[in-house]
Amino acid sequence: MTGLDSFAAGLDGDTIPALAAASAAARPGRVAVTVDGEPLTHAELDDGASRVAGWLARRMRPGDRVLLAAAASVGFVRCYLGALKAGAVVVLANPGYTAGEFAHLVADSGAVLALADSGPARVLSGLGALPVADIADRGTEGGRVPGVAVGPRDIALLAYTSGTTGRPKGVPLTHGQLAASIRSAMAAWRWSADDVLAHALPLYHQHGLSGLHAALIAGGTVHIRSRFSPADLVRTIGQTGATVLFAVPTIYQALLATDADADPGPGPGPGPGLAADLRGLRLAVCGSAPLNPALAERLADVLGRMPLIRYGTTETGLDVSNPIDRRSGDTVGVPLPGVLARLMDNQGEAEPGADGEIQLRGPQVFSGYWHDPAATQAAFTPDGWFRTGDIGAVDPATGRLSIKGRTKEMIITGGLNVYPREVEIVLEEHPSVAEAAVTGIQHERWGEQVTAWVVLRDGHGFDEGALIAHARARLAGYKCPKQVFQRAALPRNHVGKIVRSALR
Repeated sequence: MTGLDSFAAGLDGDTIPALAAASAAARPGRVAVTVDGEPLTHAELDDGASRVAGWLARRMRPGDRVLLAAAASVGFVRCYLGALKAGAVVVLANPGYTAGEFAHLVADSGAVLALADSGPARVLSGLGALPVADIADRGTEGGRVPGVAVGPRDIALLAYTSGTTGRPKGVPLTHGQLAASIRSAMAAWRWSADDVLAHALPLYHQHGLSGLHAALIAGGTVHIRSRFSPADLVRTIGQTGATVLFAVPTIYQALLATDADADPGPGPGPGPGLAADLRGLRLAVCGSAPLNPALAERLADVLGRMPLIRYGTTETGLDVSNPIDRRSGDTVGVPLPGVLARLMDNQGEAEPGADGEIQLRGPQVFSGYWHDPAATQAAFTPDGWFRTGDIGAVDPATGRLSIKGRTKEMIITGGLNVYPREVEIVLEEHPSVAEAAVTGIQHERWGEQVTAWVVLRDGHGFDEGALIAHARARLAGYKCPKQVFQRAALPRNHVGKIVRSALR
């Protein structure tokens, strides 16, 4: 067994609570997390989480589901870790959900208790389906109870798919799978206890939550902002000496706009603008949604280095990443330690350079959807690989993976396949276009018509004919949009993914 094989074999052998407790014992006085400037040391977090575990132990049994519906706060962090310590399965919920969306999560998960901010608490209480407690009151009272013994194979998290292509499905993730996902990335990204992470991502999504996991595992620090504004995030990075940033493309785009609006000052370089502080980062990670290659190049000018683009899914955690020393803006890189990836088409394994569905195996991959055997059977191949539904291609020269689109988003026009992302990238290369979204709409002759929606850059006018001509100069005719519409903003979900159904 090689050193890498040995490392990969042990990725899923721990739990987040055990790793966090080890950090609390080793570095009790170090700040583990701040949320909007409110700090918790590793020891304080361990103590508060143990109190939450004790409170929960009197109200639930290990394996019961506990709904967590709140914005980022130190209360969220205490309750999340405390619920894991108590052996609960945490059901993550967007606090902005409607009553109908909450009702689906409660019924589907079988949650026995909810911990929530005041707003979602009122909505949940109105359902009358389960007891609801205010998240702000937990972890500051009662006796300290260390929690129950949980193992790597016990379910820790019940996440739900984004629902952009259908009703959200429950994704059970074990303690071992959660640990394997972030530890694999930390190894590839050379994460150490001295790293300081900053982000303004929601903790009810795995992107933001994985940053908390990294700080708890390494014994380091994460600074979280509960709301995103470019100035606030950059100020946090500068004041805390952050070395790592987690963000999605829409955040990076806003940071670029802030830097462009700032006074550049005298001399070369980015000057005293807000984004100039970003040059102190050793690592700026981008994920959750596709990053336009042209935007990546512009970010490199501001950051002083290319952002590190990575790829993952709700069901499989972090899977593929650009190498830390050889980053590129037009690929998502190579599989992380312990991850196996392959591309498959209708004939079997795709030829080098050809498109194929991305399929994954590894210690971070889930075992099946929550109480949905039909969806589980459809999601896995007969030989046990998870079918992501994403289409990619591997460059034969570099071995790096590029994402082309999703099978469910594919447009079939006149019997030919078009992946929207390819068309969007071309449109975003036009000087007037800030963002583009492409999807198919029903057409009597073609079956589906390639159609685009664009958000314009400041100071530019809308010219549909020029945009179609721009696409025709770069793409085969069948891939080009037949119509282009202007929008003030594109419809996106909470992590920046385009909701194409809203366009149709």
